[in-house]
Amino acid sequence: MAGYKETPRQKMIAMMYLVLTALLALNVSKDILNAFLVVNESMESTNEGLISEVSNIYRDFKTQYELNKEKTEEYYNKALEVRAETQIVINYLEHLKYMLVGVSEYNIPSRIDSIELVTKYYKDSTLSNGTTKPVLILKDVETKDKYDNTTTYLIGMNDDGEAYVLKRKLQAYRQYLLKVMNQDQNYQGIGLMIKDGNGYRNADKQAVSWEYYNFYHTILAADITIVNKLVNEVKNSELDAVNYLFSSISASDFKFASVSAKVIPKATYVFKGQDYEAEILVAAFDDKAKPDVYIRQGVNEWKDSYLNGAKKISGAEGIVPLKIPTNAVGPQKYAGIIQLRDPISGELQNHPFAAEYIVAPPSLTVAPLKMNVFYIGVENPVSISAPGIAASKIKPVITVGELYQKDDNWAVKISKKVPGNKVTVSATAEVDGKTMNLGSSEFRVKRVPSPTAEIAGQTDGKIDKNTLLAAGAIIPNMKDFNFDLYFTVSSFTFATIVNGDWIPKNVKGNRFTTEMNNIIKNSKRKQKFFFEKIQAKGPDGTIRSLNPINLEIK
Repeated sequence: MAGYKETPRQKMIAMMYLVLTALLALNVSKDILNAFLVVNESMESTNEGLISEVSNIYRDFKTQYELNKEKTEEYYNKALEVRAETQIVINYLEHLKYMLVGVSEYNIPSRIDSIELVTKYYKDSTLSNGTTKPVLILKDVETKDKYDNTTTYLIGMNDDGEAYVLKRKLQAYRQYLLKVMNQDQNYQGIGLMIKDGNGYRNADKQAVSWEYYNFYHTILAADITIVNKLVNEVKNSELDAVNYLFSSISASDFKFASVSAKVIPKATYVFKGQDYEAEILVAAFDDKAKPDVYIRQGVNEWKDSYLNGAKKISGAEGIVPLKIPTNAVGPQKYAGIIQLRDPISGELQNHPFAAEYIVAPPSLTVAPLKMNVFYIGVENPVSISAPGIAASKIKPVITVGELYQKDDNWAVKISKKVPGNKVTVSATAEVDGKTMNLGSSEFRVKRVPSPTAEIAGQTDGKIDKNTLLAAGAIIPNMKDFNFDLYFTVSSFTFATIVNGDWIPKNVKGNRFTTEMNNIIKNSKRKQKFFFEKIQAKGPDGTIRSLNPINLEIK
């Protein structure tokens, strides 16, 4: 659900899913299996809290419906439809978990009694709203570290498994919510954005489908955790949709019991030469009223003695338009009264108000979002803004490289070395029909730092033989670097001493060769292995020589 502002809960779920994805790329040891169980339990707990939150919004919706059925009925009925459609998807996902356990344990996807066989792994759990729900105890399932039966069930023999049914149901559910919210396909306020075709990359960087990316050769513990993650996304999408419907109830549906003066400025931060504009009105106003406004500039509050020297502004339909020329820079203030005639007594009533605003010279703020420099060959996210000016009105340019919009911000991409290692970002904006120069900011340009070559997370020291064999490759690690980029190891030299002879091998790519693996398998305790002349290509196209790796067999 990414492209929109995430809540702390959504950020936590995203982090848990990153952990899950990382675990899927590793061999399944006992410790990693336990990690899956921990992530799954956390996901179950988070989903229970989310169920309570969704229940609260439906409760609030029902309250407003009971207060004013005529005004809220359309949106409330849509919310009930969303709840019903969501429950259908949730029921399917819960049933899928039943089936996955049954398939893994007994390999009986077509038998109805598989549901009864797996019931022993469930226990009733009391939710925060007082209801009970059967919850799968994944740690008790004997085949939680197996993947053969579940992969066949989910992927199928001819890419016709249950994962394809799952994808279609999730896509149809998202389409339904988009229709309810009157949004197009690109709307990111609803999650479950599943790419069609081979839009994902597996651990080997190969393009794969969503079904293969999530469920091919994943153990049962991972399958259950992923399904629970989808439950979370569905409930979050339901919450977003119902919140949207709830916010669509017009403010006119509510009753107001008092009258007070209000100042509604178009902006409280304006540039010198612009006009300060605002609307002054009576809250809960009568559109047939014709109020008069008296204002005095430079004062904090209204006094009756100001009336004779005050500026009078007449309005219509309950609204008075206010426009004050801005010739001086700095904080400005004013106060006044709205005069309305009481419809019953006929007497004039005064409603005082006061407001402040700031007049400032034009200024441009350009802030890199990850580092305080621009790196060559990568997409550098940048925030570009100017106080008091809408983002859509700002037109930025850069002296060297590309500057383009990216999601809700901007991005800078520089493909080669820049003379002087500096670039300038400047911008203009159209304000009141005129083009205004907002200023400029200068930034240093640097090449991407070289990664650290590692094997199984080590650059030197002692290592277990099996760990070295399992690693099987040299990995360039970008430590403490906040960009998603990759270096590719193109070659390295492997060497060791066998029976007193120095054995060097030149290797293309980053993976161990079969000959290397045989040498490692036959190695002895305290035998040393040297990985040198490691060459890697970066996103900027440069070839880097990385650090050597020296390891000794325990």
